[in-house]
Amino acid sequence: MTRPTAATREAVTARDAIAARFERLPASRWHVTVRLIVGVVTFFEAFDQLLIAYALPELRQEWHLTDGDATSVLTVGSVGMLIGALLSGRLADRFGRVRVIAYCVAASGLAGLALVACTSLTPFLALRFVQGLAIGGEVPVAAAFISEITRSFKRGRFVLLYELVFPAGLTVGALVAAWLVPAAGWRVMFAVAAVPGLLAFLVQRTVPESPRWLADRGRTAEAEAVMEEIEAKVSAATGEPLPPVRYSPGPPVHPGSPTAKAATDAERTATGLRSLFTGRYRRRTLVVGAIWFTGYFVNYGVTSWLPSIYKDGYGLTLSDALLYSTVTSVAGLLGCLLVALTVDVLGRRKIFAIFLGGSAALLLTLAALGADTPVQVLIWTSLSAVGFFGSNICLYLYTPELYPTRMRALGCSVGGAVNRLGVILGPILVGAVYAAGNNVATVFVMLGAVALAGAVVAGTLAEETANRPLEEISP
Repeated sequence: MTRPTAATREAVTARDAIAARFERLPASRWHVTVRLIVGVVTFFEAFDQLLIAYALPELRQEWHLTDGDATSVLTVGSVGMLIGALLSGRLADRFGRVRVIAYCVAASGLAGLALVACTSLTPFLALRFVQGLAIGGEVPVAAAFISEITRSFKRGRFVLLYELVFPAGLTVGALVAAWLVPAAGWRVMFAVAAVPGLLAFLVQRTVPESPRWLADRGRTAEAEAVMEEIEAKVSAATGEPLPPVRYSPGPPVHPGSPTAKAATDAERTATGLRSLFTGRYRRRTLVVGAIWFTGYFVNYGVTSWLPSIYKDGYGLTLSDALLYSTVTSVAGLLGCLLVALTVDVLGRRKIFAIFLGGSAALLLTLAALGADTPVQVLIWTSLSAVGFFGSNICLYLYTPELYPTRMRALGCSVGGAVNRLGVILGPILVGAVYAAGNNVATVFVMLGAVALAGAVVAGTLAEETANRPLEEISP
C-alpha cells in the first residue's frame, strides 16, 4: 500500500486550512453578489430548458410533426444535457469550476441564437442537442461551486436560495412563453433566451475560482491569494474584523455520524468515475442517483406533456393550455421556496421523503378521481408540483455535500446525467402511455408510483448531511 507523499500531506493541510477559513466567514454582500451572478446564469439556462415544451404545439403545426417527431423535439436536448453533465464534471474537477461555467453559458447562448434561424426539424434537433450539452454542463458545476464557497451553518438555506433561480427561470419562462408564443411565435422566445450568453464574460471576469478546488489541486499559493481576497471583501462588506480561524489538522467529526470512522486510503485518494463507487461513496451514489431519476422522471413526465394534453386531450385553446401549465410551474416554485426555508431544520432526508411522498399521494389521488376535467388536472398536478419541485431542488444542495472536492463536480455531473435519464424517459413513457389509449388517469398512476419509489429510497437509505462541514461529510 502506498503511503501519502510529502506533497499530498501539504495539500491535505492546505485543504483543511481553506475549509476552516470558510467556516469563520459570516454571510455577507460578497456571498450574495457571487450567488447573484452565478444565479443569473443558471436562471437563463432554466429559462432556455423549458421553452421547448411551450414551443412544441406551434412547432407541430408549422412543421407537421408526428408524435415521434414531437417526442424527439422534447428529448434531444435532454440527451445533450446528459452527455454535457458527464463531460463537465470531469472538466471542472480538472480545469476549474468558473472556466467551465463560463464556456457553457457562451455555447448555450450561441446555440439558442442559431435556433431562431431554423426552418426544418433536422437542424433544430442538432442545435437543441448542442444547447443541451451546454445547459447540462453548467448547472451541476454551478451547484458544486456554490457549495464550496459556503460554510456549514445554514448551508441549506444559503444554497437553496441560490438554487431557487432555476425553478424561477422555469416559471418566468413559462409565464413569458404563455404570453409571447401565441402573440409573436416561438422564434422570438429563443431570440430572447439567447441574449444572456453575454453573461459568460461577466462570470469569467468577476467570479473567483473556488479556493477549495485550487488547494485540492495543489495550487496552494493561488488558493491562499483568492482566499485572502475573499476575506478582505467579506470584512469590508460587514464592516468588522473577521472571527479567528478555528483550525485543527484533519476534518472535524460529527459524533455518531456515518463518517466518524476513519476514511480508508482508497476513499481519500480515489479519483475518476470509479471513485464514486468506492467505500462509503458507493451507497451515496446509488441512493442519490435513484432520487435524481425518480424526481425528474415525474417532474418532466408531468410538465413536458401538460400543454399538449390540455390542448389535444381536453380541447383547450393554445393560450389556455399554456396558462394552465404555467400555474403548475408557479406552484412548483412555491414548493422550492418552502424547502429552502425548512431544509436546515427538517434535514435533507425528511425533505425528500415528505415532499416526494406527498407528490406521489396527490398524483395517485388524481388518478383515482379519473382526471376527468382540465380543472381537476390543474388543481392536483399543481399541488403535486409543490412536492416534486421541492424535492428536486434539494438535490442540488444534497449531491455536492456527498463528495470530496477532488470529485465533487464529477459527483454532481453524474447526478445531473441520471437526472437526464429521468427527463428523457419520463416524457417518452408518458407519451407512449397517453398515445396508447388517451387515458390520462393511467399516466398519473405511473407517475405516482415512480414518485413513491423515490420517497421510499430516500426515507430509508439517504444519509443526513445538514449543518455539517463538507470535509467531515466527505473525507
